[in-house]
Amino acid sequence: MRALSIHAERRRRAALSIADPKSEPPLDCLMIVGHENVRYLSGFTGSNSAMLLFADGRAILYTDPRYKIQAAQQVDCKVKVAKGPIIKAVLRDFDRSMKTAIGIEKDHLTVGLLKDFTDKLPTRATVEPVSGHIEKLRLVKDEGEVALIRQSVDLNSAAFDAALKRMKPGITESDIAAEIDYRSRRLGAERPAFDTIVAAAERAALPHARPGNAKIGPGMVLIDMGAFREGYSSYMTRMVHFGKAPAKYKQAYKAVLEAQLAAIHAVKPGIRAKAVDAVTRETLTKHNLEKEFVHSTGHGLGLEIHEAPRLGRKEKTRLEAGMVITIEPGIYIEGWGGIRIEDTVLVTENGCEVLTPTSKELIEL
Repeated sequence: MRALSIHAERRRRAALSIADPKSEPPLDCLMIVGHENVRYLSGFTGSNSAMLLFADGRAILYTDPRYKIQAAQQVDCKVKVAKGPIIKAVLRDFDRSMKTAIGIEKDHLTVGLLKDFTDKLPTRATVEPVSGHIEKLRLVKDEGEVALIRQSVDLNSAAFDAALKRMKPGITESDIAAEIDYRSRRLGAERPAFDTIVAAAERAALPHARPGNAKIGPGMVLIDMGAFREGYSSYMTRMVHFGKAPAKYKQAYKAVLEAQLAAIHAVKPGIRAKAVDAVTRETLTKHNLEKEFVHSTGHGLGLEIHEAPRLGRKEKTRLEAGMVITIEPGIYIEGWGGIRIEDTVLVTENGCEVLTPTSKELIEL
């Protein structure tokens, strides 16, 4: 018996989840509209112009004529190319179906799309906005996914190393961000995982600062960067200090690094995500810095840069081997600046593996 392709195996597991009698609400079929979920289940890498229908244990990918050739090359389930709006092709199939409870992914659902479904479906059918069916499957990465994340992490770190050689006082935040993005592309990234963050001096107190055009003088620079490699993301934050770092900076950096290492040490299968976050906060509390930590300890990543689980105060999800997460404590002090240290981490059977190879030693340029 021929082994299933990776995407067919994922669809098999998804079909079981949808057909589970314990599922709430019970569904006859499920419409996948989230771009990353469509890609995960079918391999289709086109734009958002695609939907995937699960019914009777089978899957149909709907797309438009621009992607006819691409879908034929990438997808190993049935493909229907709609000559008009995709939603009309989907609804025509529902008109021929006796399906009654139709699930649709509410986290990726527009008001317009929901209206199309509710207004134009046969009267015997009901629409059930649902979430989590596919995201739950994506929580634990398979070997192929982990390999792609490793590649993304490695090129992200290599881009930082290359850009670091060109950093010096007088350069702008935008210059550094552009250099990182350029090096990342040259090393094989499809695109940045998000808008690269470079924040100098007092602006480092802004966790999601946008790079500016003012020249950077002596002082701290926070660099937060990531890359997509064949659809999979990486994430890293490092600090650079132009000139000799003062004692306050060194003490704060040491405290954040201690918190990050403590959180990494806590990561293992079975631990609740909130327990890892608690370790971070307990460590920062010892340094009277807990109030300056304004976000969660980390989050999952994969086809999206932010995925479940969130490593926050109330997150009860237990970590499992194969999950890939970030560990990224930070402190932010208005009028002074901020420090964040972040790695991409793989949960393993015996603990975890830090995938990010870049050193966390204090950098002074």
